[in-house]
Amino acid sequence: MAEIHPFRAFRYDTNRVSLEQVLTQPYDKITPEMQERYYTASPYNLIAIEKGKAFPDDTPQNNVYPRAARKLEEWIAQRILVQDAVPSIYVYSQEYVVPGTASRRTRIGFIAAGRVEDYEAHVVYRHERTLSRPKADRIELLRHTRAQTGQLFMLYDDSSRPIGTLLEEAARATKPIELHDEFQVTHRLWPVSDRALIGRLQKEMAGKKLLIADGHHRYETALSYRNECRERAEKSGSAIDRFAAYEFAMMTFINTHSKGLTILPTHRVIRNVANFDFERFRTAVAPYFDWYSYPFADAEERRASFAEFRKDLESVNHGRRGIGVYAGGGAFYLFLLRRDVDLESLLPDLSEAQRDLDVVLLHRLMLEKGLGITAEAVTAENNVTYEREMTVTVTAVDGGGAQIAFLLNAVRVKQVADIALGGDVLPQKSTDFYPKLLSGLTVYRLEGRLES
Repeated sequence: MAEIHPFRAFRYDTNRVSLEQVLTQPYDKITPEMQERYYTASPYNLIAIEKGKAFPDDTPQNNVYPRAARKLEEWIAQRILVQDAVPSIYVYSQEYVVPGTASRRTRIGFIAAGRVEDYEAHVVYRHERTLSRPKADRIELLRHTRAQTGQLFMLYDDSSRPIGTLLEEAARATKPIELHDEFQVTHRLWPVSDRALIGRLQKEMAGKKLLIADGHHRYETALSYRNECRERAEKSGSAIDRFAAYEFAMMTFINTHSKGLTILPTHRVIRNVANFDFERFRTAVAPYFDWYSYPFADAEERRASFAEFRKDLESVNHGRRGIGVYAGGGAFYLFLLRRDVDLESLLPDLSEAQRDLDVVLLHRLMLEKGLGITAEAVTAENNVTYEREMTVTVTAVDGGGAQIAFLLNAVRVKQVADIALGGDVLPQKSTDFYPKLLSGLTVYRLEGRLES
């Protein structure tokens, strides 16, 4: 089912540049502050390609996209970026501390060229819907550069771990390329060109279904670009070449059973609700939730109450389903789904797997019924913004910039897989796979044919 191949990546010459100074986080995670920092780190920082600066005097002939294309060609000509001599796959590991904990984990996978498949082929599955604006940006960049600098994060099921054994075998054979990013994540890369090992890996992957963990916009951009290239070939009278480079995309493959696979919760911060009143909200959701308060009167009590509240919130997955709520006023709240609530009758338009998500309870019962925030308003981001850190979420309310905050437990990997493989999607911002895959470790050019 899944078809993977080695490819000749372009990679930064570490004799010319320091990888810590030239690689970036994925484009959609780059804030304006990060963009400025990357620009000042090195004249060869990938930011000039991955997410270049726009200027007021930009024209159709001179804007972020043609500038990115020119920069890529310059760096290749200057041999800042050098193409590997032989087709390879790239074993890739990330060692990190889970944010907010002392837990250290290692996630290992591999980078390869994966065949781009229509969703209808039931090989690649998505778990969220995409937005038109990010796709328009990425396709324009791809048309100009004809290169992929960022990774598609793909999950596969390998419960017996023969693939993991192959990757560990390859990693033991050579010394890795190693670097540390700004989030204290240690990244290690092992180029592997051994044909026998690659063949075994291809055989093991051939029966797998793939689930997009991160990179839905980039995947659909790759689909659109492939279709554009096919149309041009047909108009010129050429047959479709199944091994044209544009038929593939650069993907990082991770096992769903990896102990290093981490999903962080994404909390909700609510603003701009007309005539907001916490008591009115609590009354509106009373048919669906019981609630428990963790009051405090001073800073010392607040620390103790927050610690108790957080411990109880994180343990509710072992019993009733719960959502944390904070609206100031001297208390944290834990709202637990009432035992007598019939979700099948209440949410008949959703599958059982979707109804099992806390984020669905939040959006459909708390936001819609409790605050009147519709799905359209959520998409438009009129009222809802998102935070990873629980303390930052709470601080948004304390600072007066938000009216109420909702604190969630993380979605489980199995929930994501069950929903995606069942043909459903999760609400936007339901998953936050951590850490992110660095952009620029390998660069894949969509020109010519994939070499065997």
